[in-house]
Amino acid sequence: MIVIHAVGSGSPSRHRRRCMKGVRWGVLLGLMVLIYGSHAPLIALTKVDGQVPFSSSSCVVLIELTKLLVSLATLLLTGDLSALHAPLALVAPYAVPALLYAFNNNLVVLMQVYMDPSSFQVLSNLKIASTALLYTSCLGKRLRSAQWLALGILMGAGVCHSYSSLDLEDSGQTEDQASSRLHITAWGLVLVLVYCFISGLAAVYTERVLKSQRLPLSLQNVYLYVFGVAINLVSHLSSMGGEQGFLEGYSGAVWAIVAGQAANGLLMSIVLKHGSGITRLFVISCSMLVNALLSWALLGLQLTPLFLLPTSMIGLAAYLYYR
Repeated sequence: MIVIHAVGSGSPSRHRRRCMKGVRWGVLLGLMVLIYGSHAPLIALTKVDGQVPFSSSSCVVLIELTKLLVSLATLLLTGDLSALHAPLALVAPYAVPALLYAFNNNLVVLMQVYMDPSSFQVLSNLKIASTALLYTSCLGKRLRSAQWLALGILMGAGVCHSYSSLDLEDSGQTEDQASSRLHITAWGLVLVLVYCFISGLAAVYTERVLKSQRLPLSLQNVYLYVFGVAINLVSHLSSMGGEQGFLEGYSGAVWAIVAGQAANGLLMSIVLKHGSGITRLFVISCSMLVNALLSWALLGLQLTPLFLLPTSMIGLAAYLYYR
């Protein structure tokens, strides 16, 4: 009788807790999708005479610094700062994601020599496949056939969305201009494959480190973002020409970008710690749709009927993967 009574009285409580957990995850993921999707439109709003007036490398440094300060504040409020005195062997693994992301950021610039931005936009969707393969091989996770199908549909949705944004029928262009606009070399293909592999590796490695160590997430974030600030600051100092100040060209929209991307990074660490890197892929894919809608609403860009295809494909992929 006692056992039955305990189970019966506990079931509604467990149900409420599961519902609240689902609501919290829904709010978190929805906020991430909104921030991811608003990134490109916000950058477009900052442009002056078609040019971005601020240093992108200084913006990245500020984003990493903001994440570090928030993590330190959280650790101070919820934990013990003495935990910061950790052995090097415990801290060193957190330098790897910062190095991988810094390498990829520079690789994106290098790839512009070997391909046009539109081709990169389409081919970069291959990182969905690389992340899934590394997720199963490095983390020992097994995916059902339906889940593999879902990820294939998700990658196809990304390609369709990227393709729908290309202006392939510009009668005002000469043949030479058109050929110089859409192009990719063999080296470009190799580099984009390397980019997609490193992108997946960085996400999977970060998830593995966060889950393998029983440390507070705020402390793990401090380790991550200390290296992030240091590496990106070195990159900024080595690339600056001296003619532009660190905060030159900053406006309200730029500070909104810094705050939004910092918040997204912190939220992503929660996803990787308590969820999975595959969820990250769905967030990024859904953000493409928000990006398109905000670009239509704020920048006056036209949506084509093809926009409905990737929208439906992402919905189908989410249903197949999480059912």
